[in-house]
Amino acid sequence: MQILNSAISPAPGSGFATGKHHSLGAGRGGGFGGFRLQSSLPAALFLGVVVVLLSARCVLAQGAPVSSDHPWHATAEQRIEADAKGHGASSFRIDPDKTYSLAELIDLAESHNPETRVAWERARAQAAALGVARSELYPTLAAAALSGVTRSQAYLVDRFYRQTIGDFQVALNLNYTVFDFGARSGRISAASAEVLAANFSFNDTHRNIIYQVEQAYYQFLNASGQEDAARASLANAQAVQQAAEERLKNGLATLPDVLEARSSTAQAEYELQSVLGAKQIAAGNLATGLGTFATTAIHVQPLKELPIPQSVDESVDLAIDRALSQRPDLMQQVAEVRSANARVKEARAAYYPSLSFTASPTAQSLYGMQQQFPWGHTAGLTGGMAFSLNWTVFNGGARKSRLAQAEANVRSSEAQVIVSRDQIANEVWAAYSNLNTALRQRQAATALLEAASRSYDAALDSYNYGLRNLLDVTAAQRILAQARSTEVLARTQILNALSDLAFRAGDSTQPNDKRPTP
Repeated sequence: MQILNSAISPAPGSGFATGKHHSLGAGRGGGFGGFRLQSSLPAALFLGVVVVLLSARCVLAQGAPVSSDHPWHATAEQRIEADAKGHGASSFRIDPDKTYSLAELIDLAESHNPETRVAWERARAQAAALGVARSELYPTLAAAALSGVTRSQAYLVDRFYRQTIGDFQVALNLNYTVFDFGARSGRISAASAEVLAANFSFNDTHRNIIYQVEQAYYQFLNASGQEDAARASLANAQAVQQAAEERLKNGLATLPDVLEARSSTAQAEYELQSVLGAKQIAAGNLATGLGTFATTAIHVQPLKELPIPQSVDESVDLAIDRALSQRPDLMQQVAEVRSANARVKEARAAYYPSLSFTASPTAQSLYGMQQQFPWGHTAGLTGGMAFSLNWTVFNGGARKSRLAQAEANVRSSEAQVIVSRDQIANEVWAAYSNLNTALRQRQAATALLEAASRSYDAALDSYNYGLRNLLDVTAAQRILAQARSTEVLARTQILNALSDLAFRAGDSTQPNDKRPTP
């Protein structure tokens, strides 16, 4: 065997010109099997082997981890990490100097939250699927251009004659289903119902995003109100501590009283820091609901500027009826029932024959030449037309099973609608009850805050005159702090309950003129 730099050459003395070569030949001091390597491989072949080995290494790097005792890391991971950094960048900017209302925040979320884009693209894909189903009502036309040359030896009398034939043709193929007893109609109806289901799912995505933004917004307002209450409580604790230290200087108080006051101040400071942390988390939840980074600073309309309703004018029966008529998730399930019924129609059509029409006109041009004869040519239009009647007489019960499966899906979808209606009614009832409870709690919280404020002021004045001890003052201060926190929570609970009732009734996705007022 001889290996050359650029070609394979026969052995010397064979009559061909030979070039410089390397050979593997027999000899002493051999390698494997009595052979020895007389020279190294050519440089080009060596580089090719290296490239192949490196490619094989890259392929092997895409396999499973080599062991289970440590994480897997490879070059492909770095490329995926780079791609991940390129996705998810925020495409809109929050104005740091603007104070956003809840309506403006909801508009931003519906425009930029990626979940709306996911639901929208799914609805568009389902609409395209409906277009595919409707295309079955029209014929299909395919065109093909074919060209080729064949050469063969034809045997005639006692000799072989070489002949060459050139063929060029343009063919059309037309197929059309004349009737199929409702199979196409069933598929179109099912696809149309699935488009409706996808659209209702899109609306339900908006409903959930609106609710998510409302909850995050009220959570942030509650945290901001709790911050104000905690700062006021810290100021009260500091005032009590200052009064105790002044009385200690004048010999009217004891050191344990001062230490108790300092403990109350430290507790108020601790609670303030806890509230500040909760506010940061609420701000991150709000930014995430809008579809931007959690670190984005957003200025929102404060709690004191929001109107708080005093009562609910609507009855719970009207709220339940409205929910059962407009909840998009329930409408989606009703559309799925329609799709299941259409699938039953399609399954029943399999029991009947289908008639199809096929036409295949072909324009053909042939060129031929046989040895010792001139070129010949012929052209013409060929093809055919046919009607095909297909009827599956027996298929082992597959049609019966498919029909039974489709009918079972209909009954299952109808039962699921009933389950959802009961669940929706219960959700609206619970939300309505929570709203009424929040309204009554707000009245109690307002009275509690007023009484706690008077009690604290009276206890502090009495302590300064030496008529009350410090324990009474600190107890009144703690009650006042709790009353402030409760009053803020009561206000935000009403807003939360209102948004929850609108979410359960499906009001958030309806036009403004159809939304009830509290």
